[in-house]
Amino acid sequence: MSIKIVSTSPYDDQKMGTAGLRKKSKVVMQPNYVENFVQSIFNTIGDARGKVYVLGGDGRFYNDIAIQKIIKIAAANGVAKLIIGRNGFVSTPAASHIILMNKLDGGFVLSASHNPGGIDGDFGIKYANQSGGQAPSQVSDKIYQNSKTIREYKIFDSEDIDLSGLGTQKLGDMIIEIIDPVKDYAAMMEQIFDFDALRKLFAGGFTMKFDAMNAVTGPYAVKIFEEMLGAAPGSVINATPLPDFGGLHPDPNLVHAKELISILYGENAPDFGAANDGDGDRNMILGRKFFVSPSDSLAIITDNYALIPAYKDGIYGVARSAATSTAVCRVAQARDLPCYEVPTGWKYFVNLMDSNRITFCGEESFGTGSSHIREKDGIWAVLFWLSIIAATGKSVEEITVEHWRKYGRTYYIRNDYEGVPTDIADKLMADLEAKLPSLVGQSFGEYTVTAAAPFVYNDPVDHSSTANGLIIKFANEARIIYRLSGTGSSGATIRVYNEQYSKDNISGDSLEVLKKLSALAADIAEISLRTGKTQADVTT
Repeated sequence: MSIKIVSTSPYDDQKMGTAGLRKKSKVVMQPNYVENFVQSIFNTIGDARGKVYVLGGDGRFYNDIAIQKIIKIAAANGVAKLIIGRNGFVSTPAASHIILMNKLDGGFVLSASHNPGGIDGDFGIKYANQSGGQAPSQVSDKIYQNSKTIREYKIFDSEDIDLSGLGTQKLGDMIIEIIDPVKDYAAMMEQIFDFDALRKLFAGGFTMKFDAMNAVTGPYAVKIFEEMLGAAPGSVINATPLPDFGGLHPDPNLVHAKELISILYGENAPDFGAANDGDGDRNMILGRKFFVSPSDSLAIITDNYALIPAYKDGIYGVARSAATSTAVCRVAQARDLPCYEVPTGWKYFVNLMDSNRITFCGEESFGTGSSHIREKDGIWAVLFWLSIIAATGKSVEEITVEHWRKYGRTYYIRNDYEGVPTDIADKLMADLEAKLPSLVGQSFGEYTVTAAAPFVYNDPVDHSSTANGLIIKFANEARIIYRLSGTGSSGATIRVYNEQYSKDNISGDSLEVLKKLSALAADIAEISLRTGKTQADVTT
């Protein structure tokens, strides 16, 4: 066994988005693609001697090969130790917990989150720093610059490492510790929530279905919901992680979680339904024939923080992405809590957590979490909802409707226009931004524009400034937000968020209530004219 120095040529497309590097699997399979990117990380962060990292992924196609590459590159770059989930599995929330619990220097999580898997699907690599969260933009930008000039990488010349058994191995001077990726995470959840109360809930006949979507949280969910809490066997469906997710699109929403939707909206539906995405950080919450929007879920969680043992003494504050509805801010105002508005991307919450400005945070894209880790956490959100149900004895629908009666309802939908050529999407956004000032004061039927400008976030901790999306506000408490997604692997996705607050009308259908606003949003941006799309590809 020896260290090899391998000559390479740079790729020009290794820029990380809002959640790491995300590409088509066949792109990542190109010669030296993974090696270049990982070596660029080590080149950027400096001397790796003595450092310890967590490594794992969601089990999607090519994870096993890429993990072996990273192990050998880490050893060649002087890393002291890698902590790896058995068989290479670790969820994004669990990885963040491992980093924080063990005071590690960071980690590598191989996932494209909610994107499809398989050889024709997507692949991703997230790099986390010692905070347990995604590397800040200043670091990811430097990694990208390095990737454009890289000429060689270091790699250990050795056989692959057996990751199937627990215990410790060595590769050169580097220690490799294979751990049970579920054990410590489950123990953390038991410290946050009242598991005795949840056991009583299930012992009383409460029923649920959790869809792991053939992704990484299957083993976590079986352990926690069925084995620890006593949910009936089979409560977790699609529990076995598969390289192509069994053909499923592991995005927990009304479009892609079709099996779960059919169960919760069918006859003899269980009391509660939930789903997680590919790497376990996103969640969807359902009751019997009832869907809770992620924006409402964050608001309801915030309003009920005192029901949870870990938060009963109070929370610091809350934060939402600018594209997330304003519902949580109404709760924060009523409870005298700070409410921050940040760009899309979980890394923008981390400074607020680390400085004790917030405890809870969330994004409309089915991500909710708290400062127990530095990532969104799907199972945490599910356990929070189960805890509210156990404490109140009310159904998901009753809890949500009572919340609307108390605070009013914020109707909200997101329209995604996918696969738009990048040049067309960029031009659409640039032209829209240029005409925003001229919109102020204009009336479009019942909608009169009161403000129209790019969203700019000034971080109160590191004082960095980030522009992210365009916002139009109306006199009747409606909003439209436009932004380009940073989570796709090819082309561009134009995301349009439509929001209308109502104090009195809480029983309407979101699509119907927002029908005129959605049409107006498409017209103002000239989406049909510029993209040829007459309707959104996905509406959630």
